[in-house]
Formats: sequence, C-alpha cells, structure tokens
Amino acid sequence: MKACVLSAPAPVTTQPLQVRDVPSPEIAADEARIAISVCAICRTDLHVVEGELPARRSPVIPGHQVVGRVTELGADVTELSLGQRVGVAWLHRTCGACRFCRSGRENLCESADFTGWTADGGFATEIKAPAAFTYPLPDDLPDLAAAPLLCAGIIGFRALKLTGIDAWPGARLGLYGFGAAGHIAIQVARGRGADVYVCTRDRERHQALASELGAAWVGGAVDTPPVRLDAAIIFAPAGEIVAPALAALDAGGTLVLGGIHMSPIPSFPYELIYRERVLRSVANNTRADGREFLTEAARLNLRPHVRTFSLAEANQALIALKHDAIRGAGVLVIEEGC
Repeated sequence: MKACVLSAPAPVTTQPLQVRDVPSPEIAADEARIAISVCAICRTDLHVVEGELPARRSPVIPGHQVVGRVTELGADVTELSLGQRVGVAWLHRTCGACRFCRSGRENLCESADFTGWTADGGFATEIKAPAAFTYPLPDDLPDLAAAPLLCAGIIGFRALKLTGIDAWPGARLGLYGFGAAGHIAIQVARGRGADVYVCTRDRERHQALASELGAAWVGGAVDTPPVRLDAAIIFAPAGEIVAPALAALDAGGTLVLGGIHMSPIPSFPYELIYRERVLRSVANNTRADGREFLTEAARLNLRPHVRTFSLAEANQALIALKHDAIRGAGVLVIEEGC
C-alpha cells in the first residue's frame, strides 16, 4: 500500500513526510482492514510531525480522521460488515480495565493508543483499526463532510459539552481560534440557540468564515467581546490567550482548553478565576462522545468547509495548516494521491 511515513519528527517546512510503498497491515481477530478514501488533517497531526507531542512510534503514519470501507474482518468481529463505510478517529484503543475505562471515562485511559501517533493512521491507502473503535457512517454524509467531524467535530463537541451552555438557549459562547474545530463548533452551538463571539487572527479567511456562519461578533485573537461571556473555548494552541479569555467571562463562566498541546500559559491574577469561573482542559474523547456527536451532526445537517489535497501533498497541507491558510478543514483525498 501507499503511505505518508514520518521517520522522525522535524519542522514541517522540511517536508518530513515521505510517500512510500509499505506492507498492508495484518489485522488481529478484533480488527478490521479499511480501504481509505479520505483523511482530514488536524493540528494534532502537526504536533506529531513536528515533535511537540513526543514520538511514541517510529516510523509512524500520521492521520486520525479517516473515512473508508471495510475490506477485511477479523475472526471475532460481528459489529461490522464487508463493504461498510466507517470512520476511524483519534481514540484508537483503550485497555477497558482501568478505573477510568470502567467508570465511562475511557478518554483518560493511561494505556490508550491513538490513531496516527501510537498506532499507524490514515495518511495512507489502508488502515487497520479495532472494530469496536470505528464509527459506522450514514449514507447521506459524504466522505469529505464526514472526515473533519471525526476529530475537529468530536473534540469541539466534547469541549462544548464541558462548557455546560447546552443547558440554556441564548447563552453567550466565545470561540478563540477558528480553524477546523471552531467552524464546526459554531454550527453546533448556534443549532442549540447560543450566540457565538469569535476571536481569531486571520481576517481574510477565518474571520470572514465566522461571519458567514452566523457569529454575533468577530474580532482579533485577543480582542475583548462586546458582552460578558457565559463560556468560551480556546482552540488555538496559544497559552497567552488564556488570560484575555478568562477576563471576557462573566461570573460562573467556564473556559475550556480544546487542544492536546498548548504553549506555556503565563501567570495571571487570581481575580480572573474568582467568582466561580472555571478553567478546564479537554483530554481526547470517548466513543460515546463520537456516537452522540455524529447523531447531532446528522440532525443539524452539518457540512464542514473543506479544502482538498492529494496524499502526495500531505506536507504542503500541513504547512498550510500551520500558517492558518486553510479556510475550514483540510482533507487528503487518498485516491487522487496514489
């Protein structure tokens, strides 16, 4: 099979991903082999490629927003069928036995594997995945629309859930950073009746898209929204945004950090979290998050804005992502790159 292989982390500007012929994966009894049609790109892929997430598998095939069709089933698999269209997301496998897994918090499993980081991912023509960790996809959700939902969508959904604002329509939500996750989260939040205030540095692409998607207000990355916010989510991996975002919250507001990696957070005065303001992070997602989100995405008819690249253009796609040059989400169309 063809795959984009990362031999060692390096700046993406050095184009460290190499398209190679590699052996097709051999599946275990609980796994499925999947022929990949598309794989969306994510800032986490950039963190893996550039080493901001420490190397856990080397060499590795990145990519964790995978859509394809099942071509082979392990002997113990009963929940999938040959030819079925499925998605593979970031959470690749958990131990199922630790106290986090047993209490419905498998996103915190300390023995988990992650697609495209500790297990080979979707920048390839094929992938293997545990059948229990794949998501059957509805026929009316096209491949290009489905792929960004599998991480940008799911993690934005979990972050939105942790804000608690689904409890009241008319809530004021701030989004800091407006890439793949932000442009999906705004659609979910507005579908629930929230007013959304977007802070992002790119005027030409991200601010314009936020306005198109119904933001109540759009400003720069650390600008102050015109109203006090009930909650906010930071999708940008920039620790320096935390203090301005906390300052924008009303009493009792929650700030959720939506990334797996963030630059250091500068110190800030206690009054920014006084009056029961909450600062919390998001760690991965559960399969229940994924299933719940895909159901809501279908109800809301979510359609991400996408820019496509071929498999051979994976380095260029990640460079564009790093420089905020993608309006919405980037997606590798695997068949065109092979």
